[in-house]
Amino acid sequence: MTKRRLLAAVILCCTTALAQQKTDPRDQAGYDRANRATVLHVANVYVTADSGAPPITQVTPGHEIVLSARNGNWVNVFANTDSKEDADPDSKPAFEDPENNPDPSSGWIRDKGIVSPQTPHGDEILYGAAAEMEAQAMQPHSPKGAASAAHLLYRRVGDYFPDSPFAAEAAFRSADVRWQLDKLDSSDLPSTHEMDAILRPQLYEGELKSVIKRYPHTPQEARAAFDLLDNKLCGDWQGLPKCPELETALYMKYADRYPDGPKTAEALYDATYRQGVLVTMYAVDSNQKRADAAKRDCQDFANELSRRFPKSDFAARAQSIAFRVAQNIPIYGSDRD
Repeated sequence: MTKRRLLAAVILCCTTALAQQKTDPRDQAGYDRANRATVLHVANVYVTADSGAPPITQVTPGHEIVLSARNGNWVNVFANTDSKEDADPDSKPAFEDPENNPDPSSGWIRDKGIVSPQTPHGDEILYGAAAEMEAQAMQPHSPKGAASAAHLLYRRVGDYFPDSPFAAEAAFRSADVRWQLDKLDSSDLPSTHEMDAILRPQLYEGELKSVIKRYPHTPQEARAAFDLLDNKLCGDWQGLPKCPELETALYMKYADRYPDGPKTAEALYDATYRQGVLVTMYAVDSNQKRADAAKRDCQDFANELSRRFPKSDFAARAQSIAFRVAQNIPIYGSDRD
């Protein structure tokens, strides 16, 4: 082997080794991945197997621990070993909430509420706990951290039980919960109202794109793709036809790609509504030719929805919009005569 080939081989090996080292920070820290687990309740972590002293930290539902040893009703763990794995690689926040992102700590927790890949029916237990947390998060006075716990617990289903019948749905729900939380967090930013999507911070797409890659040709793929449309939609239309024109095209393209998907009826409704809006906008601009074309498209889209999804509420809602448009009732702005 020539020196050049030998050097190339050495570089390749080093590059491969570095890439492997970057796959999971827990591997670098020496954690035994075979002993990964999570908890279904808030678990106090103590320095010793004794609750007489104050806890050094807590593990909240969904966060990971790595089991190290047992002592009666106590388990020695590395706690919160996943504290940075959910970070958006494109985001560098100025600060982090230590309660939601505690540092990894070694200590003892009580041996209860722990679910690992070896737990019988663990996938169903984790999925059920996540669904319960998600339901609580939607209540008017939801427990603090319920949505974040749902996100992590759903995630553990696929992590620990990749062949589970719950895995695909859990992966989508985990990604969707995070997506909705990110949308809520960004909703108060002034840039949210920018007309062009490129003028506002983009929501992190990594988890939804992972669902699309891991579960192609499934309802979960179609639902993840529908969520991702949020990053392309306008903020404030500002009374201009540019945005509803663009968004109509996005929704129709989506409906063509997922003709029988669980979100297709909603996409067709969204396109119908925007055509109704365009009728009003074009009329204000005295562009009757385009207004008439949008009116026809509005009715055509509503008819297509009724034909393909006759039992859907979206079909009835679309026909209601088309009727109002035909009656020259504005869909956008004031409808007073």
